[in-house]
Amino acid sequence: MSELNDPRVFFAAERTLLAWNRTSLALMAFGFVIERSGLLVALLLPQHTTTLQRGMSLWVGIAFVLLGAGTAVYSTVQYRKVILSLKPVEIPDGYRSDPGIITNMIVALLGVLLAGYFFLNA
Repeated sequence: MSELNDPRVFFAAERTLLAWNRTSLALMAFGFVIERSGLLVALLLPQHTTTLQRGMSLWVGIAFVLLGAGTAVYSTVQYRKVILSLKPVEIPDGYRSDPGIITNMIVALLGVLLAGYFFLNA
């Protein structure tokens, strides 16, 4: 439990959650680019692209998207642990901590759906 009795602790935790949210989005975007670049190369240079090369970009892209989704879930769990350890005086009255959690979980769900889309349309 925190002994600071300072709402800045809560806001620092929230900023950390949002930084991890940006990290998870960046990982997913990188996975998307990797997966789609393999498709683009296969379309533009079919004579130079092997099934192995196309499969490699697919699996690496899916791995990055799932890594981003996992990062979003894990950072949400960590944030919840911090929030539960705070005293009521450290959370400003009327301030909701739910939007960051909800946003992170939606990002994680969309990442899993994107990975599933890539896998099913391989």
